Amino acid sequence: MTSVLVLGSANADLVVSVPRRPAGGETVLGGDTAVLPGGKGANTAVAAARVGGSVSFLGAVGPDQYGELLRSSLESAGVRTELLRTSSRPTGIAYITVTPDGENSIVVAPGANSDVVVPELPWESFAVLVCSLEVPVDVVEGAVRAAAERGVRPVLNLSPVTEVAPDVLALLDPLVVNEHEAASLAGTLPGLLDLGPKSAVVTLGARGAAVVTPEGVTEVPAPEVEVVDTTGAGDAFAGALATRLAEGDLLPAAAAFATRVAATSVTKPGAQPSYPTPSDLR
Repeated sequence: MTSVLVLGSANADLVVSVPRRPAGGETVLGGDTAVLPGGKGANTAVAAARVGGSVSFLGAVGPDQYGELLRSSLESAGVRTELLRTSSRPTGIAYITVTPDGENSIVVAPGANSDVVVPELPWESFAVLVCSLEVPVDVVEGAVRAAAERGVRPVLNLSPVTEVAPDVLALLDPLVVNEHEAASLAGTLPGLLDLGPKSAVVTLGARGAAVVTPEGVTEVPAPEVEVVDTTGAGDAFAGALATRLAEGDLLPAAAAFATRVAATSVTKPGAQPSYPTPSDLR
């Protein structure tokens, strides 16, 4: 039985370090390009598996070397890939610049991620569905509805921010966003529940996370670490959160564990290569 089903994107990350981000019309020289496995969905699946989750990944890659890279990375982390289809379109690519402070900016070319579909699934095999939105929103909405109907707990990392049907928002437990996304969606943390979800978790970067329920807001601090690269930290959080929810943790405890996983991930470069095992956690 695989207890976590991850639905989302699989991208090759083309990462270059730069002294600063270029202004419009400006050229900035960077370092050598690193090609790494990424994509919000694949990242989430790898992070979940690395911390002990039993994970299946539902997504799509292209018939190219980047697709082979992603499939290999998922399988080497212990993620089941029977639901990873090969599309005729090229594998998605994320173009990532990283500045000396560890912050990143990203442009994504979706490619095969636009061809993701949800087949007939053995929903009884899953306890938690976790989705993100670098794949078509109608596919995510359909999966959330199907999961909830069959007693599977739906979690949505609403990144990038996209309009989602109100009935789908009402099924989420939790909705996961970062603090910037939360501000644009609701203005205040309690206001997130006015959008409809049963609960919400807001990642706060170095400050940790906040768990929002009808009973109030609970803040979860993060360990202090030296930041090297924040790429994929939110995905690491989502994967660890889903794993602990599938194992029966209450939301605040799951968020506390996920905060440690995300904090540890930013101490190394890249997304999937930086994800810790339990023995690595800060």
